[in-house]
Amino acid sequence: MKKISEFICKHRWMIVIFSGLLLIPALFGYINTKINYDLLVYLPSDIETLKGQEILTDDFGMGAFSVAVVENLPQKELLELEGKIEQVDGVNQVLSMADLTGTAIPVDFLPSAVREKIMHDDTQLMLITFRDGTSDEQTLEAVEKIRDLAGESCLIGGMSAMVLDTKMLFNSETILYVSIAVVLSLLVLILCLDSFVVPFLLIGSIGVALLFNMGTNIFLGEISYITKAISAVLQLGVTMDFSIFLYHKYEAAKKTEKDRLKAMASAIQATASSVVGSALTTFAGFLALCTMSLTLGTDIGIVMAKGVVLGVVCAITTFPALLLVCDKWVEKTKHKELLPQFTGVKDWIIRYNKVILAVFAVALVPAYILNTKTEVYYKLDSSIPSDYGYTKAMTALREDFGMESQMVVLAQSGTSTAKLNAMAGEISALDGVDAVLSTTMLANYGLSQDLLSEKLRSFFETDEYTMMLLLSDYGIASDELNTQIAQVNGIVDSYDEGAIVAGEGPLMRDLVEIADRDFTNVNAVSIAVIFVIMALVLKSISLPVLLMAAIEFAIFLNLGCAFVTGTEIPFVASIVIGTIQLGATIDYAILLTTKYLSERQNGAGKKQAVQEALGSSIQSIFVSAMCFFGATIGVGVISQIDMIGSLCTLIARGAVISMVVVVTVVPALLLTFDSVIRRTTLGFKKLPKNID
Repeated sequence: MKKISEFICKHRWMIVIFSGLLLIPALFGYINTKINYDLLVYLPSDIETLKGQEILTDDFGMGAFSVAVVENLPQKELLELEGKIEQVDGVNQVLSMADLTGTAIPVDFLPSAVREKIMHDDTQLMLITFRDGTSDEQTLEAVEKIRDLAGESCLIGGMSAMVLDTKMLFNSETILYVSIAVVLSLLVLILCLDSFVVPFLLIGSIGVALLFNMGTNIFLGEISYITKAISAVLQLGVTMDFSIFLYHKYEAAKKTEKDRLKAMASAIQATASSVVGSALTTFAGFLALCTMSLTLGTDIGIVMAKGVVLGVVCAITTFPALLLVCDKWVEKTKHKELLPQFTGVKDWIIRYNKVILAVFAVALVPAYILNTKTEVYYKLDSSIPSDYGYTKAMTALREDFGMESQMVVLAQSGTSTAKLNAMAGEISALDGVDAVLSTTMLANYGLSQDLLSEKLRSFFETDEYTMMLLLSDYGIASDELNTQIAQVNGIVDSYDEGAIVAGEGPLMRDLVEIADRDFTNVNAVSIAVIFVIMALVLKSISLPVLLMAAIEFAIFLNLGCAFVTGTEIPFVASIVIGTIQLGATIDYAILLTTKYLSERQNGAGKKQAVQEALGSSIQSIFVSAMCFFGATIGVGVISQIDMIGSLCTLIARGAVISMVVVVTVVPALLLTFDSVIRRTTLGFKKLPKNID
């Protein structure tokens, strides 16, 4: 490492220029990386509901469909609008009241039971199918064009409309995310460091790493909008401490070494050896997300793991090179540190370590219980403002038709009419089923099969399958709807074992079930992997247990706060927050513990070792945690997308809680279990006990 550090110092200008040149392809990759706004595409490809979606696409030309609400349009104008919509690229078919029997029979002559299902006063339903998938670009463009054509007279519901509005909302906020994270982080750094220039150099080097990371995402094909939103602020917060640690080492080395190049080389060596362990744990924590069945975890995990690696590389190359190049400006802008030394805090922690440990022991189980009681929601549209098109459409569907969601039943074409009628009859009798629309069910409503238009038949029937459209009174991802879906599946299987229940509702039900499994699995994997890495880095069996207990306690407190405040959190946050908080803040504990081990090996007593560890690390931990907090809390406050806002709020609160736990509970654990640590850590058995 000595030769590498000397090379970095000697060729500082080359590194700065090379880093700048690499920003060009990185920027190209960033701009051209596709962003996905539909979380349902991350479901496992082998689930039955996705097979049903394939059938809808291949057999019915229905890659996506929307239930639209048409208001205050005479029948003639409705037909004109329908014709215009069918001409939009990406639209497969449009079905309205007038299409039930064609133009031969006036709408007013249709059976009242039929009209009531799809018509209310001057409002009626229109079904629009799209050739491509829910979140395909052509489908989203088609929805946008339909809105332009119809104006306020036609409100488009369905998943594609929700994805489009999510995209519009996200694009309107995304610049603010990074901007507010940078501004708040700079403010913290200016207050906590001793130079006005260093914070800008530090943020600049992290910005280089960030752009490198986001640029290389082009090789992944696409990333989710959630990944794009949180990866920037997460990388900023997670890798900040690497650069802060290097700067503090550099300033300390300059006091004993007059040659600034030698001082920096020494700082790089010390930083590289110290951050490897913490970086590995953070890296592993994010990679653990790749074990999720919901591949959104893989999306976030790979991007953030790359970010950690690139953050470390830039922290020991670009940042020191910038410091050396701008050394004169750094010295000229030196100011008195506003950050306190925390001397009183250190003394208080040592003095009351037994009380701290007692509080930890008593609070651990209640914190865990509160953590398990936190309410989780799965509605993907909860963040869309009321003035957006999708929300208006869903409000109209709810108020005028009592409809909250839809699903489809795909029965095999060999199923007899009698069975289809019986199946539809049983389904329509279920609580919460507003209507079952199919060619066979229309006959039950009093509309003769002979009168049905060919357009209607082609909508519901193919050579292989017959489709039933179910309109439900229950909301997406609700317990009531999930129960209803289970009931529908039971009925369908009793008549046709090869039939499939698909659509938005069943997909969300699968999402709920898979997310619940992932929550348990990913936490177990992250804990196991980080435990092994810490055991190898610290060469100890007991220390990983103690440190993991402290950080898990911080995670329990964080999620428990949501329960105490009555805050529901999105399912994504519930799955990844434990892994993110563990991976991002365990390095605080490792930094403190590494110093404690070093002092003990050098012959210091346990109290002196803990004091020295606190003295050398508490400021770095505080600055890093406050930067992490600043980088995420701003996004949490301003974001209208609750999926992003809630996650960032949890991360921000978790950074502060982890900081407090690490600087209080961890020292208490080290003091109390010192003898156990010495017996279970390599290199300590032969040391004198040095018990104070």
